[in-house]
Amino acid sequence: MNFVNWLENRLMEPLGRLAQNIYLQSIRDAFVIFALPVILTGAIFLIIANPPTSIEWAPIQAWANAVQPIQAQILFPFQLTFGIMAVTVAFGIGYSLGERRDVDSVMAGILSMLAFLMTAFPVADITKIPFGQILDYLGGQGLFVAILLGILTTEAMRFLIKRGFAFELPAGVPPYVMRTFRVLVPFMVILPAVWILEWIVWANFGITIPQAVLELFSPLVAASNSYPAALGMILLMMVLWGMGIHGMNVVSSVAYPFWMTQLAENADAVSAGATAQGIVTEPFFHMFAHIGGSGATWGLVIFMLLSRSRQLKEVGKTALIPAVFNINEPVIFGLPIVLNPIMFIPFVLGPAVIVTINYILFATGILPPVIIQPPFTVPIFLGGFIATGGSVLAGLVQVIDAVIAALIYWPFFKRYEKSLIEQEQSAQTG
Repeated sequence: MNFVNWLENRLMEPLGRLAQNIYLQSIRDAFVIFALPVILTGAIFLIIANPPTSIEWAPIQAWANAVQPIQAQILFPFQLTFGIMAVTVAFGIGYSLGERRDVDSVMAGILSMLAFLMTAFPVADITKIPFGQILDYLGGQGLFVAILLGILTTEAMRFLIKRGFAFELPAGVPPYVMRTFRVLVPFMVILPAVWILEWIVWANFGITIPQAVLELFSPLVAASNSYPAALGMILLMMVLWGMGIHGMNVVSSVAYPFWMTQLAENADAVSAGATAQGIVTEPFFHMFAHIGGSGATWGLVIFMLLSRSRQLKEVGKTALIPAVFNINEPVIFGLPIVLNPIMFIPFVLGPAVIVTINYILFATGILPPVIIQPPFTVPIFLGGFIATGGSVLAGLVQVIDAVIAALIYWPFFKRYEKSLIEQEQSAQTG
């Protein structure tokens, strides 16, 4: 109990507060609400342009032959949607943070987006700059600047308005006019300030702000793609869940920019016919570790359905349909796993083992790289197939991962089941 108290008091409370941080929540919302639809739409065209030719099937080969002459044209929507990912994130952070800070969220989003665009272009004759030359920095390689500016510009806008640096018009003025004039001063102050900063960086170093920040953060991106990072993330997720805190939300609120940078680089590499290097992405966890939900509890649901314990059987019935869509709160809180010392061990151990196996499979090239982020609710097999752009093996690996996790759960489940059956029988005789 002393260890549990230490976790609750010294670790869980600070991490719980971290998960509620408005900046991290705004970043997460920007990716999930604003950027994800854009990414998924573009990913469809990436799949069309790159059929899974590893499958020796005549229709697949015919598909590949048909798209080959027009591959560049098919990839155009993908390159454009992935290429403006950071622009979308900049708007999304401004909008989400604006709502939390009680300022005009749409205007905050527009201001953040314009400020980011101003940093992505060299301070030169813009009519002579090829759009394709800066497209990478409007996408995955510009994410860090988009995040920073989304926060800074929104906070600066709020500061100026709160300090009275805004035009307040009489009550009879139409609301849309009032809305425009209220943010006019923040726009006229913040955008020129960003432009001056970009000009200073360009004049002295010959690079844009996104290029400079990417060089600064590149060691962190590389470190986040390592096996120790992947193992540390999954362990932290599971320990948090075991204490009743949404582990994926806590970890992803910090790691999302790194995951999405890897994902964007993977997609760009595949579209260019190069080798993708990113392993630790959002789908690496949601599709290949959280099978049936956090903790890889698909097998556990099956065990409960077949259990001789009435309690476990009822929880299994409730959990079955959500498990199909990788939702397992009925298991975590109904079994329960939270603060359950018997089930907590496989809940942590199972995901750690399958993350280790999956990392090796991706690192050795046995599995193709993840290039698409499906919604986390995509069922087992389909999720791996879609995430890797059509790899049947990836879908099968998901199934194998679920079996491995089930085997790890089995002895602990039987021990827990035995104790529940004894309690139920005791209650009947009593």
